[in-house]
Amino acid sequence: MQQVLDKPLSADEMEAVNAYWRAANYLSVGQIYLMHNALLTEPLQPAHIKPRLLGHWGTTPGLNLLYAHLNRVIRQHELNMMYVIGPGHGGPAIAANTWLEGSYTDTYPDVTRDAAGMDHLFRQFSFPGGIPSHVAPELPGSIHEGGELGYSLSHAFGAVLDNPDLIVACVIGDGEAETGPLAASWHSNKFLDPRTDGAVLPILHLNGYKIANPAILARIGDDELTSLLEGYGYKPYLVEGSDPDPVHQTLAATLDVVLDEIAAIQSEARAEPGTPRRPWPMIVVRTPKGWTGPREVDGVPVEGTWRSHQVPLSGVRTSPEHLAMLEEWLRSYRPGELFDAEGRPVPLLLAQVPEGVRRMGSNPHANGGLLTRDLELPSLAEYAVGVPFPGSGPDEPTRVLGAFLRDVLRANDEHRNFRVFGPDETASNRLDAVYEATSKAWNAETLATDEHLAVDGRVMEILSEHTCQGWLEGYLLTGRHGFFSCYEAFVHLVDSMVNQHAKWLKVTRALPWRRAIPSLNYLLTSHVWRQDNNGFSHQDPGFIDHVVNKKAEVIRVYLPPDTNTLLATADHCLRSRGYINVVVAGKQPGPSWLDLDEAVLHTARGLGIWSWAGNEAGDPDVVLACAGDVPTLETLAAAALLREHLPKLKVRVVNVVDLMRLEPATEHPHGLPDAEFDALFTSDKPVIFAYHGSPSLIHRLTYRRHNHANLHVRGYKEEGTTTTPFDMVVRNDLDRFHLAIDVIDRVPGLGQQAAGFRQWLTDQRVRHHAYILEYGEDLPDIRDWDWSTAVNLT
Repeated sequence: MQQVLDKPLSADEMEAVNAYWRAANYLSVGQIYLMHNALLTEPLQPAHIKPRLLGHWGTTPGLNLLYAHLNRVIRQHELNMMYVIGPGHGGPAIAANTWLEGSYTDTYPDVTRDAAGMDHLFRQFSFPGGIPSHVAPELPGSIHEGGELGYSLSHAFGAVLDNPDLIVACVIGDGEAETGPLAASWHSNKFLDPRTDGAVLPILHLNGYKIANPAILARIGDDELTSLLEGYGYKPYLVEGSDPDPVHQTLAATLDVVLDEIAAIQSEARAEPGTPRRPWPMIVVRTPKGWTGPREVDGVPVEGTWRSHQVPLSGVRTSPEHLAMLEEWLRSYRPGELFDAEGRPVPLLLAQVPEGVRRMGSNPHANGGLLTRDLELPSLAEYAVGVPFPGSGPDEPTRVLGAFLRDVLRANDEHRNFRVFGPDETASNRLDAVYEATSKAWNAETLATDEHLAVDGRVMEILSEHTCQGWLEGYLLTGRHGFFSCYEAFVHLVDSMVNQHAKWLKVTRALPWRRAIPSLNYLLTSHVWRQDNNGFSHQDPGFIDHVVNKKAEVIRVYLPPDTNTLLATADHCLRSRGYINVVVAGKQPGPSWLDLDEAVLHTARGLGIWSWAGNEAGDPDVVLACAGDVPTLETLAAAALLREHLPKLKVRVVNVVDLMRLEPATEHPHGLPDAEFDALFTSDKPVIFAYHGSPSLIHRLTYRRHNHANLHVRGYKEEGTTTTPFDMVVRNDLDRFHLAIDVIDRVPGLGQQAAGFRQWLTDQRVRHHAYILEYGEDLPDIRDWDWSTAVNLT
């Protein structure tokens, strides 16, 4: 790795940056330990110490060092810069720095920049009623909590997409660097366009240890580490040491060099389109873990070891020795030189702070809703498929949606505020019309056989669901819009990431200063019921169950049954803010049930009676409910069989698009009041519910409903293989024949009357099984079935 040995700081500049660093370190230690006596105006007493010592010291001094030096270059170059830190355990550092620079007080006026405010800052950290220990949404300037490691770099790259003037300084902890998501996200530099995007400055912070173990990248030697980082396409610079003065000089000189290199890369690319990709600079900072803290406690080393990770002195309320060490530690920063008698930062410190929105805690990109511009969305009428009668078609829902997304990209091209994300599946998911509007982002080697690749493409594809999710989250958190399509079975790879995003959204709803950001929109397709060639490994609809566990105010789940309803759902989701929208829809050709006007109304209602599908006159004997495209098809086929063979049976068909309508209104904002639910599903009649996913979820959503005892759900029960489409539903008892059998078995008095019909239904399942084993495809009367013929509409 290269080292820059210049000494650009004058004596006065050295004194100033070191004073700022000392102040940030003092404030960080104070947050971990103190709830009174913030300025140490009296000898430290046990009563001044928090009863529960929480927070993390080990990574904090390095983060403070970087913040101090980034402030210097922001001021000198008038940079638009954000600070994303992977070590979420560095929460004290960000709270300290935003308080020093005034962003914290601007956001929370009661936490003043004086002794009373410092006391408040200290007491509230990791304290009931206060702020968490991580870089949570409560901290101004944050778009990345960092509690779960692995996503800092992908968030940083997502933030700079289509933000040509933005630089994100992204600190990657050496523990975080061992995660799979982080390892994949190094490749984000191959998707960055220096002409239209901003820049990420990765800073790999090597302090040697994780919680209790050595960090791999700190122990492989400089040659191997250099080869690794250069192999990822970066030009690494090394800053290392434990003596503050040389480290200050080297870091200042290195930042000057790497920022000049970033500016040169961007200037060259913007002046001469087609410039080959150059390695982007990055910095490796190697400093002791727990730097400037206690070197030894109770006879064992602490500074520079894993023991400094959290709270180096744990017995300060009960041990006079520990209490004395804490006071010595705090006074080593010489707070009397840093804060005046009223506790205000002295002018020397304030002079280090950038102005206004150039402060990293006040950068508007970190409160992306401030910058969000609504999407320009084309009229759905341009894409709607004609539905002369229910069940017409077949149509490919996601292919039609692809044309709509293509024109969303076109309509918003001027603003560059919409991108499509997916793990190498955009074309497979039939959304490839988007390539007519833009290409796939790609800034690596291209071959003559490649298609739809361009440096300025706005379709983001990498075979890493984690990286796609991280990019999209960074893009949304900085105020732009996006759409993520994924194979249903493999979206589980981002389960933890969606957890964290849902928690972020939940917390920000209670922060008036945080403006709502565009929603995180998922399209899950290539779904469980149509995995003809991939089989059992690709059959898992459980992501819905996962997201439904999150807070009701941020979760929405939609199962549009056909093409026009998918269009209406997508339009709604792209207009929304502050939600996680999960849309599940098939890509295979299927029937269309509703014309556009009906689809828009049905989507707005979230569920409703399809009167044309049933034969009841307001008082059904049985309700056939369905949610999902394949369950809807099987339900309507069952309804047709019942109408044909049991014409006196009164059947109601209810289709559900918005799954959360099933919950009571007391549990979810979209939930139906009991009276409305009973009106649709009755309070005493059997309900046979065909559902896309796990039957237990429907029971969970409806367990408080009056008629729950009469609710019988069919769905995926972990039965599958490489087989025919109809055999998949047969294996899981979701097929039309089994649904009709359920009706016969559940409607009182129908069993004896319909015994012959029930036997015929059972025989059809046997006939199906024999046929697919001989011919390898579904029965012709299954393949060629359509609603209009079945009910004699044509």
